[in-house]
Formats: sequence, C-alpha cells, structure tokens
Amino acid sequence: MDKKFDVRLLPKHNFYLVPFKLHTPFQPAGDQPTAIAQLTEGVFDGEKYQTLLGVTGSGKTYTMANVIQNTQRPTLIITHNKTLVAQLYGEFRQFFPENAVEYFVSYYDYYQPEAYLPVSDTYIEKDLAINEELDKLRLRTITSLLSGRRDIIVVASVSCIYGAGNPADYENSIIRIERGQTISRQAFLHGLVNSLYTRTTIEFTRGTFRVKGDTVDINLPYVDHGYRVTFFGDEIEEIETIEVTTNKRISTIGNAAIFPANLYVAPKDMIQQVIYEIQDEMTAQVEYFSSTGKLIEAQRIKERVEYDIEMIKELGYCNGIENYSRFFDRRSPGTRPFCLLDYFPKDYLMIVDESHQTMPQISGMYGGDRSRKLILVDYGFRIPSALDNRPLNFHEFESLQNQVIYVSATPILTSWRKQAV
Repeated sequence: MDKKFDVRLLPKHNFYLVPFKLHTPFQPAGDQPTAIAQLTEGVFDGEKYQTLLGVTGSGKTYTMANVIQNTQRPTLIITHNKTLVAQLYGEFRQFFPENAVEYFVSYYDYYQPEAYLPVSDTYIEKDLAINEELDKLRLRTITSLLSGRRDIIVVASVSCIYGAGNPADYENSIIRIERGQTISRQAFLHGLVNSLYTRTTIEFTRGTFRVKGDTVDINLPYVDHGYRVTFFGDEIEEIETIEVTTNKRISTIGNAAIFPANLYVAPKDMIQQVIYEIQDEMTAQVEYFSSTGKLIEAQRIKERVEYDIEMIKELGYCNGIENYSRFFDRRSPGTRPFCLLDYFPKDYLMIVDESHQTMPQISGMYGGDRSRKLILVDYGFRIPSALDNRPLNFHEFESLQNQVIYVSATPILTSWRKQAV
C-alpha cells in the first residue's frame, strides 16, 4: 500500500506522533484480507459510508483493528450498550497496548430523569447515582483528545451524542505550567478554582487540591496520580507526580497540563450575562402563562428559576444546571448541543458496531427526550431553553460524521452503503 503513515512533529504540542501498532499473533485469514483491503482503500479514496458484513465469530473486530492500523486515523467506535462497549474496550486495549484506547459511556449507575405526569398530577424529581470510575474515564477520554495525540481509539455508547460542554471553553481552561515559570501561588490557585477544582483541608478526593505553605497538591480527576507544585516566591520551583493515597513522589517532570475537573466549564466573566439571559426568558415565560390564565404554572416557573439563579450565584452551579446549557455554551435557540464528536479532529474515522441496533437507537433518542421535556415546559417546571439540552437528532449526528464504517451481522437497510464482505 503506497499511503504510509508519516511520523512528524506536532508543532503545538511538541511531541512526536505515535503510530497505531497492532499487537496480535494472528494473521488475517479467509475473507478478512479482502475486507481489510477494500475498507482501507475506501477510507483512502474518501468513501463516506462503507459496511462490513460478517456472521458472529467471523473476526469483524480484528478486521476493524487492521483497518485502524492501516489508515492511522483517530477512531470513534460506537455501539448500543455498555456491555458491548466494555467487551470492545478490552479487546482493543489488547490489540493496541502502546496507544490510547479510551472508554466513554454514561457515568450513571442509576438515573431517573425529571418528569411530570399531567394525568395524575405527579412530579418525578431527577434522581441519580454517579459512578466515579466511569466519570474518570470520560474525562480521560477528553484529555486524550485534546492532548494532540493522533493514536486514539474511543469506544463509546450512544451517550456520546448527549451534551458534553463547549470544547473551546474546556480547552481554554487547561492550565499549562512548567518549571521556572513566573506565576504567583495565588494566581495559580485562582486558576484551579476557575477550572472547577475545589480546595480541601480534609478529604483529598478527585478534583480537589490542598495547600501547605508553598506546596500545592492536586488530585487529578482523570488519571490515577496527582501533581505536586512547589513555589519559591512567584516562581514554580518543582513539579512532581505523586500517589494520591500515600503522597509519595512518583517522578519529577519539567512541565504539566492540568485539565478542568468537569466537562461543563463556563467562563467566569460570562456568568452575570448568563444570569441576565435566564431571567429574561423566565420573565417572558411568566408573562405568557399569566396572559393565558395559567397562574399556577407562572408561579411555579418563577420560583424554580429564581431559586436556581441564587444557587448559581452562590455556588456556581445548581441542581439541573444542564437545563441552562444553551446559555453557558453561548448557543442560539434551537441549535444543537456540543458533544463528544466535537472533540475529534476533522479527519477522524467512525465505526458503528452492531449498526442494525445502534443506528435506530441513535435515531430514537431525540424524540423521547423532547416529548418528556415539552411536558415540563408546558406545565412550568422548566423554561423553553431546557429543550436545547438534548441529544443530537439523526440529521445532526450525520452532519458530524466524517467517514463511517458500519459493522453488522444482521444487515438491515444497508444496501445503499458500499459493502466489504
């Protein structure tokens, strides 16, 4: 194949690109060499859609791994349930131990969405349980994508089409430090707070930092180690990686990038403007309800939003803050939310596994979410902008695709895709 991977220096991030290197004792057999060659050629020729068909156990995952190695593209693999995501994640970590293989699924162990049942006048409050390990893996995925690496495979569930914060705001909130840098300790601490880290004197948990004299310890929420930054006056004297449980030093490093502790980072200078816009929409909605005789709804939405605004002013967040994401993301009404796909480079490769189930699930998520939220808006539990906190609809999902390989053992409506068998 004449199109070979070119290792080159990435100017912005100052390290060499690492190529995908497939580790396996096996060689392609049967129809696999033909499928690998056809799919690889299709990617290089700019084919938008291709389909890999194969019965269960025919080695489709191995075929995908070979295509990734041949094309050397950052790759997103989507499938329809967490169990299959975990299986694929384990397999690709074995195939590519030298590369970044990441895991991105919903971080909820349990999730009951906010809902209202008009028939019985029953309001169901949102209830959830967050899995800290899954949250860490989601953040690690984002940090890998923004690190400048190209050797990245992200195995994700369909939760990747839900809102994930503005990538520009997230990237602008990365704190980059190096030994010998001139910065006051106070300015550094302010930067950590703006990147959603919390100062602590008790429990040194994920996403917190603690200060002891001229030393600042940071528990990074996306990896298993932390940083210790030592100051001498207004100069960074030393940067170390540490074990967060024992406080032991792992190594000394010359520079570091500290990524935000949460995907939803809002610039501090915009908070007041955001609050004004939320108040304006609330006022308009109260006037609408009052003019149509819906006085209970008018009072309900006024109390709900005013309480949320007070929480945002005091704490920087509120329960259900994602319903105001359009304002924080600076999006126009009706525009799609940012999601994981926005963090990928333009030339990425998407692989949709079990596409006969994954694609219908992606297509149906928007409608179900919207019908639930329309009721919340109509009965005064949420302002209309909450409708813009949603998953992508199918057309938006397609617009974010670059090149796609659909993989299925049960081909349904795939005759219009170029097939490799």
